[in-house]
Amino acid sequence: MIEAKNLTKRFDDIVAVDHIDATIRDGSVFGLIGTNGAGKSTFLRMAAGVLKPDEGTITIDGSNVYENEEAKQRFFYISDDQYFFGNATPVDMMQYYRIAYPKFDSGRFHSLMKSFGLDEKRKINTFSKGMKKQVSVICGICAGTDYLFCDETFDGLDPVMRQAVKSIFANDMEERHLTPIIASHNLRELEDICDHVGLLHKGGILLSKELDEMKMNIHKVQCVLQPGVEPEQLPGLDILKVERRGKLMTLTVRGDLSLVEYCMQHANPVFYETIPLSLEEIFISETEVVGYDIKKLIF
Repeated sequence: MIEAKNLTKRFDDIVAVDHIDATIRDGSVFGLIGTNGAGKSTFLRMAAGVLKPDEGTITIDGSNVYENEEAKQRFFYISDDQYFFGNATPVDMMQYYRIAYPKFDSGRFHSLMKSFGLDEKRKINTFSKGMKKQVSVICGICAGTDYLFCDETFDGLDPVMRQAVKSIFANDMEERHLTPIIASHNLRELEDICDHVGLLHKGGILLSKELDEMKMNIHKVQCVLQPGVEPEQLPGLDILKVERRGKLMTLTVRGDLSLVEYCMQHANPVFYETIPLSLEEIFISETEVVGYDIKKLIF
């Protein structure tokens, strides 16, 4: 289990991560989402021991990560920007990682390189961005670690490769209880793979919940109310947002679905239906509550 307590990181007068408390349990896919500059990459770099926290701690099963060789053997970090040795080939990187990670599976490395159609003896600096990302993912999977830290890992991969990587993640979670932690702006990519989501905003964490629980607690209601009735007059509803298209209204509502439906039925609307929100819509709704509103950015 990875646990962050009061985790804080500053760069001069900028607070990149602001007193975060978070728990990442083994055997799940933890999706780390957030606005630009929310602190996702900084959080992962502290989790990987690349950066030292200014305050608080981040631990793996109770052990601090920073300058802890034993703890670092338990995870593989795939950064947003790919770093390889100058003029190195994938085989060169494999040989290096075999030294750093005792459980590195060389046989699987060769098999995956062949399956992905990558030349393991070609210099990596001649690869495209997507090919470099594939090499990093293959090395990360073959390292045999308990945790895989992924910073925008799906960025640069084509749709087929994205699905292939997700399938590999799912297989390793089933067979050896791998725990991927994935930071991404592409929420649609995370929706079909993540079990738990942490939402960051301005260095702080707005919420950390199971994805299914999150979806059960926020809903979209399309309705036509009785003449003269406004959404604000509906008792018992925690309405986050109202959109209007003529008589048709779309309400974003927080609360238990059964309570939402009871309140709507009690209001006797002309028409209503509840629609589940996507992860992207939940993200927009939650960040609008704290003032990150697209209308303020555009108009």
